[in-house]
Amino acid sequence: MKIGLLGGSFNPAHDGHLHISKIALHKLGLRQLWWLVTPQNPLKKADDMADFVVRYDHACAVAADNPHIKVLGIEAELGTVYTADTIRRLKQKFPQHEFIWLMGTDNLVQLPRWKHWEDICKQVHIHVFDRNEQLYEAMNGKAIAKYPDKIHYHYIRENPQSATQIRKKLRSMK
Repeated sequence: MKIGLLGGSFNPAHDGHLHISKIALHKLGLRQLWWLVTPQNPLKKADDMADFVVRYDHACAVAADNPHIKVLGIEAELGTVYTADTIRRLKQKFPQHEFIWLMGTDNLVQLPRWKHWEDICKQVHIHVFDRNEQLYEAMNGKAIAKYPDKIHYHYIRENPQSATQIRKKLRSMK
């Protein structure tokens, strides 16, 4: 079974995650798409994060109407912190599945900052969905230069929602 993996903080999950997920399910012929809600992103400050259970429950609510999207807190179960380790463990645990990693252009720009980022590129194909704001930087960055056959770019209609903007709005309302 071909399964897409969309990892992240989901702080909070929003329509943009759903937008990319629906496109990926259709465009890549995925049977399922797993949202991997991380207990703590190593590149983000813990004090900027909502509690894991709150983020997980909200992601479940956002994805509830799509039976092909499964929300998982599997990193906590596997005891992994880094994406490369999570993918390796998922491939060991589910050898019958083909996994594909999904991300936005913003994450492709910072991919070389991820621990063992080259292992990610060696383990799975990465499908990048354009969020416009960092397109030039992403397409001319270190990751795509080193692994052009493993990183696949998809231009899609942009969804303006971002977790950062949602958090800013919520803070201003307090």
